[in-house]
Amino acid sequence: MTERHPRKRAAFEPIGAPVVRDPAMRRPGATVAGGVLVLLRALAGIVWGLTVVFPLPPWVQAVAGAADGSGAEPALTLSDLGLGAGLFFGILGLVTLVQVVFGVLLLRGSNVARVIVMLVSTISIVTAFVGWWELGQDITVGTTLVTVSLDILVLLALSSRDAAAYARRNERR
Repeated sequence: MTERHPRKRAAFEPIGAPVVRDPAMRRPGATVAGGVLVLLRALAGIVWGLTVVFPLPPWVQAVAGAADGSGAEPALTLSDLGLGAGLFFGILGLVTLVQVVFGVLLLRGSNVARVIVMLVSTISIVTAFVGWWELGQDITVGTTLVTVSLDILVLLALSSRDAAAYARRNERR
């Protein structure tokens, strides 16, 4: 009796047929997910900025400390950054505005916005890794864990075939 082995999936995605140009293509879930994740990243930046300026309630500090196993987390303050409140909120507002604009452009199907967001997400992930590897910076809930997680999810969503096809649906070939 011959023993049957289960079929294994290939470790790579097979080359697909070129996507036919279709200006009427519906927005895929991957594009929606990527746009929403970029908007969530903007919201996470606002929340982080508020935690820098205003002290966290004790229960939030306890939850954040329990999530990464460190107990209580040291809070980053404006004096640690060496910035005034006005300058800090100005920079935070500008970064948030740019992220919101890119999130909306992604939802509208801009290929340039998709590529730029994927590049920025890659740079953000690499920067966090280098900080951890070379400088010993911890990746915790209070530092870069949330942004790195969102960046990874953004890359997964926007690098899909459906998202690329939707973003390039109006291009002439």
